Amino acid sequence: MEGECRAPQARSSGLPAGGAGGESPGGDAPLSGSSGSSALLQAEVLDLDEDEDDLEVFSKDASLMDMNSFSPMMPTSPLSMINQVKFEDEPDLKDLFITVDEPESHVTTIETFITYRIITKTSRGEFDSSEFEVRRRYQDFLWLKERLEEAHPTLIIPPLPEKFIVKGMVERFNDDFIETRRKALHKFLNRIADHPTLTFNEDFKVFLTAQAWELSSHKKQGPGLLSRMGQTVRAVALSMRGVKSRPEEFMEMNNFIEIFSQKINLIDKISQRIYKEEREYFDEMKEYGPIHILWSASEEDLADTLKGVASCIDKCCKATEKRMSGLSEALLPVVHEYVLYSEMLMGVMKRRDQIQAELDSKVEALTSKKADTDLLTEEIGKLEDKVECANNALKADWERWKQNMQNDIKSAFTDMAEENIHYYEQTIYYGPIYSSCKEKEEMI
Repeated sequence: MEGECRAPQARSSGLPAGGAGGESPGGDAPLSGSSGSSALLQAEVLDLDEDEDDLEVFSKDASLMDMNSFSPMMPTSPLSMINQVKFEDEPDLKDLFITVDEPESHVTTIETFITYRIITKTSRGEFDSSEFEVRRRYQDFLWLKERLEEAHPTLIIPPLPEKFIVKGMVERFNDDFIETRRKALHKFLNRIADHPTLTFNEDFKVFLTAQAWELSSHKKQGPGLLSRMGQTVRAVALSMRGVKSRPEEFMEMNNFIEIFSQKINLIDKISQRIYKEEREYFDEMKEYGPIHILWSASEEDLADTLKGVASCIDKCCKATEKRMSGLSEALLPVVHEYVLYSEMLMGVMKRRDQIQAELDSKVEALTSKKADTDLLTEEIGKLEDKVECANNALKADWERWKQNMQNDIKSAFTDMAEENIHYYEQTIYYGPIYSSCKEKEEMI
């Protein structure tokens, strides 16, 4: 919890902007620290008609109260003042560049798995060197995500791509699947690097710098199996108990998450269906070009016409393939990432509620005098600070995440619209040629 309450360390800059591996990191927009009177945040939210055949995106008012951690309503005890620190503006210049590349297959007698090379370049003083190169497998990324959630339960941790895939969609070690996962892992690490708090997490530093045996040794230093089981049982008990009264701002936040989850899942479903139909159309169309070429060899009178039709089909195939590439690279990954984000947000809200439920149970025990009142009073004081710290961390990270979400989705749909415009400009030109050839073919 300590990492959520302190202001991020000042970053030094010494590397040129641009990234280490040619692929721009999935950077988050900086959180702007604001002070003064409360204001309503007007958020653009994706909305869809209930009829899935009609995809409609419009601006919806999903205002939430301004969640300024320096509100005068907050307690003013020394510890509370520490907890009220909000994320500062991030510097314009980056000082940590991460690239994930060169997937490599490993086959053992027990299992087959893929590792990825991770190159880190930095000018931060807490690193022993300016450049590191390590290899990590998916389980290592999963370990990092879990440690970040343990250290910062109410910060919004970037999502990892799923470990398992839908049966029949793609093979586990298919080249396309490996490349898609590599890009997702690259974005995962760079989103952490761009986060004002997570970027200074010690486990993140170890993940980027330690060799395989060092990382394995570091993993063993965490809580043991029995301790983790105890934490899980307590978390389940608290989640079953629930919270008596969730603050209004978190009720609004939870409602936003539920609506967002429904809409983004529907967009993901429709986008995947569009891509599938586009793929089927492309596969069918590309067979017609060679057929017309073969046909022209046996029909001298139709040869020029048939070759013209084949040429138009070939150009349309290329334009369609380019549009499919834009759909699979620009839109689908962004939409699916935010599907995973919606699941992560639900987990964050659940962990916040568990912290509050623990406080509620202690207050209830004190009221009924079921235990030592002095001890309970001390525990309640600590839990109140813990709840306040967790709430402030979530509120600050929430606004940051919403701004990034709006920018990412807007950019993805804008890029896709430009791809479609370019596609139709090309196919409108080829269309009349194709139609003219077909008319000549029918006349003959």
